Amino acid sequence: MFRRRKDKEVDIGSLNDILCTGKRIVRIFYIMTIIALVLLGTYLVKEWHALSFVGEFLAVISPIFIGLVIAWLLDPLVKILQGKKVPRILACILVYLLFIMLLFLVVILLIPAMGAQVRDFIGNIPGLIDDFKVFFNGLIQDLNHTFNYDFNTLKDHLYHTVENFGVNMTTRIPDMAIGVVSSVVSGGVSFFLGLMIGFYMLFDFDKLNHAFISILPNRWRYGATELFVRLNDSLRSYVQGVLLVMSLVFITQAIGLTLSGIQAPLVFAFFCALTDIIPYFGPYIGAIPILIVGFMMDPFVGICCVISIIVVQLLENNFYQPLIMGHTMKLHPVTIMLGLLIFQHFFGIIGMIVATPVIAAGKIILTFINEKIDVIGMVTGEEE
Repeated sequence: MFRRRKDKEVDIGSLNDILCTGKRIVRIFYIMTIIALVLLGTYLVKEWHALSFVGEFLAVISPIFIGLVIAWLLDPLVKILQGKKVPRILACILVYLLFIMLLFLVVILLIPAMGAQVRDFIGNIPGLIDDFKVFFNGLIQDLNHTFNYDFNTLKDHLYHTVENFGVNMTTRIPDMAIGVVSSVVSGGVSFFLGLMIGFYMLFDFDKLNHAFISILPNRWRYGATELFVRLNDSLRSYVQGVLLVMSLVFITQAIGLTLSGIQAPLVFAFFCALTDIIPYFGPYIGAIPILIVGFMMDPFVGICCVISIIVVQLLENNFYQPLIMGHTMKLHPVTIMLGLLIFQHFFGIIGMIVATPVIAAGKIILTFINEKIDVIGMVTGEEE
């Protein structure tokens, strides 16, 4: 009575395409979820003022924090000496003596010279403004004759801007210098205590690691040790590489700016080295005040400053970074730039400084979790 309907053949290829497309969508959703969680966490940290709380907490325990960072950075050198059959106590003493000698040389050689250059630069600001006015006045007259147009309104506006800039520089730099000096003096005791604490921490730095791991439950210790080693190696290599690159940028930029004839070359070179911590954007931030002051002094000085900046950037991009940093963070440039923009939006210049190591640490943690749990495989149904 009833006729049985023949089943249609299933198109396996189309079904596989649909499943693959679904898996890709799930992967994209997974990645977007992670990004959303990072943005949410960043927003909550800002709204809850967690960074200010952390800053105040670190200010209270700053000697311990300073000592821990010093011991953390110097521990690899101690282990190298230990590998050469030097007892750890003697290795710690030798490494610490070398570290203190370097600090002493920096304080004795650089700080007085930089202070003198800042003082001379502040005294020469009115002369720089007058020289700039003479140069720009001649330039405006030439433009008036060439284009048969009155550029005096532009000249007056620019004069007013330069005068305000000079007044602000003259009034703010001394206050900034006093603030820096007072901060250095007030923090001197904390830094000295940090040096002492770091010296004692260096003796038993391995024990500190084991003490931290021993707090965790037994079933977590092996994985935590592996994760700690990955984070430790990556972040230490990054911090040491950044410090070395900063030092080389400071030295080469100081030489170039001194040859260019700009005033206070050590101060501007130090500013370039500090801003160089920020990937991609840092060199441009450091170059702006150099170019302004250089062209205010003399066009030839400004051109020489441009050449110095370009040469140092070529050295950094082609020699310093590849040889020293390599692929320490193993992050895509787009990832770094997005991280810089996000962290700058929420935390300003401090956020740009810490963005790269924080993102790298987050990547290491997520990669480790995925290796152990295979989160992506669980979500997409491709568990091994």
